[in-house]
Amino acid sequence: MIQLINHSELSVLDLMIIGAYLVSMVAVGVYFVRRIKNVGDYYVAGRSLGPLVMMATVCATIIGGSGLMGRAGVAYSSGFKAVMTAIPYLLGMFIFSGVSGRISDIGMQHDVTSIPDLFSRRFGRTAKVFLAAMVAFTMMGTVASQVTATATIINMLGGQVGLSYEAGALIACVIFMVYTASSGLFGVVYTDVLQFYMLILFVYILIPAASLRSIGGFSVFAANLDPALARPYLDGKILGDVVTYLVFTMAGAEMWQRAFAAKNRGAAKKGMFLGTAVYGVTIALVYFMGVAAHQIIGDDVLARYGNTDAVVPALAIHVLPVGLTGLALAGILSVIMSTADSYLLVSVQTCVHDIGKTFFPEMKDKTEIFLSRIFSIILPLGALVIALYIKNAYNILMFAWSFYAAAAGLPAFAALYWKKATAPGVIAGMAAGFAVCVGWKLMGEPLGLGSAVPGTVACGIALVSVSLATCKTHPSVFLTVKKQEG
Repeated sequence: MIQLINHSELSVLDLMIIGAYLVSMVAVGVYFVRRIKNVGDYYVAGRSLGPLVMMATVCATIIGGSGLMGRAGVAYSSGFKAVMTAIPYLLGMFIFSGVSGRISDIGMQHDVTSIPDLFSRRFGRTAKVFLAAMVAFTMMGTVASQVTATATIINMLGGQVGLSYEAGALIACVIFMVYTASSGLFGVVYTDVLQFYMLILFVYILIPAASLRSIGGFSVFAANLDPALARPYLDGKILGDVVTYLVFTMAGAEMWQRAFAAKNRGAAKKGMFLGTAVYGVTIALVYFMGVAAHQIIGDDVLARYGNTDAVVPALAIHVLPVGLTGLALAGILSVIMSTADSYLLVSVQTCVHDIGKTFFPEMKDKTEIFLSRIFSIILPLGALVIALYIKNAYNILMFAWSFYAAAAGLPAFAALYWKKATAPGVIAGMAAGFAVCVGWKLMGEPLGLGSAVPGTVACGIALVSVSLATCKTHPSVFLTVKKQEG
């Protein structure tokens, strides 16, 4: 290990910078309250997002605390696995960029604001509620992974400010609640724009550059790199994660929401593509930070901090001077918050709009917005429980995503493109994917194969076979669109 002279605690200035950042995020959310006049403003920002705003919010959302801290922890502990599992997500997002224009068109021309809403139009109430329940739980689990990442950072400061992991998790929940409940997608998106620039400048540029300088240059880094951390490999668990990421990107409710919020198909496609391209660059930088930590911090991050998620903030504290450390940690918090608010809003929309309004169709806009703000407070408490039970961002993320990817990925694309897909077929596919995925996981994932693989296969077989058997007796309404300019 390279011995460095560095500060191991945060200065008062660093703490003040982090505090000022958190207060500013809440202030932005409160400011945008005045933009909320109806549920369309709350859930899809009035369908007003242009390509540059789309780029920032897409990139900030898909990186997330698990994508930064969790994946850097994977790189630190398992090396190239961090890249192997990131590439499928990247490829899935590029594929999604290509279809986001159609999603935007369907949203505008058929007044659709979510995937369950699309299922309602094509397959009816039962399919909508089934999918909505899975979306709500999955999004809550993803929020929990961001709570875990935030709590890990706050816990690292516990010796200075007297805060435990549990207290940090509670603080994270309160912050997520306030500005998501206040302003809906308007607040989420425009805090994402600010957070995007913070994380690029102070995390993905500043920390790797300072780390490389501390090590002594790239040649020194390469010479001291453990070959085991740079060796590509594939096993059943990684294969399961690969399938989970690839399929999840195609049915990720938060990205569908962004596509529905774009002002036209061109903005959706360009914004998605640019945001995904920036994310692609960050994969290499996250991997570098994870493996560089061995040479800068040592091999005892888990023993010292209790969680490998602490690698990136610990690296920032080791290599950056006073002031810049606070900015870097604020940047790390920004990427966590940008993902948490997005998934929280989708979870809220699913519970109130997709499930609640299904059973109470006469619900007025004011009532729906009020209930959405109430659920923005209730749902993070569920995420808090998950975060306190599973104290690892990557593990929480894969737990939440695996069954959703297996059960919802193929049905979502069938709803978008396959005319012969039927309500019985989609319901059978979701049920088979969910049951096999959960059952495979409960059996301990036989053969070392990740549960998303057999779950996705079962979903596909049930979806296709039942749809083909019922397409004449139970045809569904295919949503056609007129291609829009832009």
